[in-house]
Amino acid sequence: MIIHLLPDSPKKEGRSFPRLCFKEAVREKKTTRFFLTEPGVKAFEKSLLDLEGEGLSHGLLGISSTWDTCGQWLCSIGISTGESGKADSLKIWDSMSTLIIEAFYGGSHKQLVDLLQEDLEDCVLYTLPAKKWHWRARTSALYFSQNVPVSDNYRILFASSVLNLTELTALRPDLGKLKKVLYFHENQLVYPVQKCQERDFQYGYNQILSCLVADVVVFNSAFNMESFLTSIRKFMKLIPDHRPKNLESIIRPKCQVLYFPIRFPDVSREHDKDPESFFRSLLRLQEAGLSFHVSVLGETFTDVPGIFSEAKKALGSSVLHWGYLPSKDDYFQALCMADVVISTAKHEFFGVAMLEAVYCGCYPLCPKDLVYPEIFPAEYLYSTPEQLFKRLQNFCKRPDIIRKHLYKGEMARFSWAALRGKFRSLLTTEPREDL
Repeated sequence: MIIHLLPDSPKKEGRSFPRLCFKEAVREKKTTRFFLTEPGVKAFEKSLLDLEGEGLSHGLLGISSTWDTCGQWLCSIGISTGESGKADSLKIWDSMSTLIIEAFYGGSHKQLVDLLQEDLEDCVLYTLPAKKWHWRARTSALYFSQNVPVSDNYRILFASSVLNLTELTALRPDLGKLKKVLYFHENQLVYPVQKCQERDFQYGYNQILSCLVADVVVFNSAFNMESFLTSIRKFMKLIPDHRPKNLESIIRPKCQVLYFPIRFPDVSREHDKDPESFFRSLLRLQEAGLSFHVSVLGETFTDVPGIFSEAKKALGSSVLHWGYLPSKDDYFQALCMADVVISTAKHEFFGVAMLEAVYCGCYPLCPKDLVYPEIFPAEYLYSTPEQLFKRLQNFCKRPDIIRKHLYKGEMARFSWAALRGKFRSLLTTEPREDL
């Protein structure tokens, strides 16, 4: 027989190899599931010797181990049976029932799946690095179809909407049978682009198709959900003829809102955050002779807009921190030193970084648009760049106003502690007889 062992992640503490259960599986030639880390190979060899001592003639043909392309340690062990000499097939897998796939493993996408993997005892994670987003959206389904091992034990598939779920389930019908949960960090139907003609219809179209094959569609905010669902009809009008109908009414019953659970830092510097408006306000404060310090923190996944280097030079000694802080502690320390956190975003479906800053004591100033009215009370919202400038001008003259201020919104509902149970419920299901 040929036995393939898919181990637990090597980053986690492994369990001892369950020899008694293994021997029973070999005797009965039945499928059993185990965790296995690299030291478990020695125990596996001992089990084979035990079997031979019991009169079961099994010859060890060889053991080889390697790292697969998804970062899992794999062990392949060949055994010949003394009865017929034929190579029977027995697969012994780990006990992972939740398969998590993240095609863009960075930022908030990484934070979420890391939390889930840390909290769920029976999940396995496959990822691609957070680079070249457009290519991840176009091609990751084919990659994962070839690199996610087949397992009879999977019951749930959790993926972000970067993945083309339709393609994956077509290429891997075994995954199509699972309970499929699709999580939207952002949606491509209303995602801003620098030039209208640059929008690739396929990205939004793929997300619509993924919703149609998913069993549950989860959004990180009501704004994200409603902006997606109510844009489907207009978006599909881009098709010149023979347009599909009633897609919103088909997809909406599957949808729910489950806020992003905040625990770790996540910020980004992209054109959709409108850095021009942000820096214009700061430079006006500087021209007015007002004293302030600024920290510009964030991870960059694309080219950095030119305004960043120009503003850094112009702001000079007013800059305290500039760029990405890889240490979580350093990041939170920088937030705790600040008085105000500002968003000038043209696009935001949740706003992890803003809430993290508020948690650290910052006074938030956000556009009265996008997801912000759903998250923040009205007093923290502004409608125009001029309103933003006047409020910042007042704060520079009277910093005591914000330093004595107590935030009037609710933070607990966005915490992992509050949302943990809902995510666990989402990722549980009764075993299906057809799997």
